[in-house]
Amino acid sequence: MEIESEDEIPKDANFWYWTRVQKERFANHAEYEKLKNSFVLSNKLLQKKGNKDLALLHPLPRIGEILPEVDADPRALYFRNQIRNGLFIRMALVPLVLGRL
Repeated sequence: MEIESEDEIPKDANFWYWTRVQKERFANHAEYEKLKNSFVLSNKLLQKKGNKDLALLHPLPRIGEILPEVDADPRALYFRNQIRNGLFIRMALVPLVLGRL
């Protein structure tokens, strides 16, 4: 579901896939500047709209669409998943780079 305002965020969502307003999608730079900070995730918003079972995801890297205060929330899974997936990639690449595959 794509939303256009904070009011449209459902309280019963299983996950939020939070991402930035993408500059490269705008033909008009002024329009991007007007909208770029429209959706910034904060602890206040998580308290207001997030439920206890919510999984918060983000593709990383981020620019400012998620405040650093949110990182400590146990529902914020973006670093944990990135680290785990990165581990598996490195496990596969090291033997390949060393010529052992």
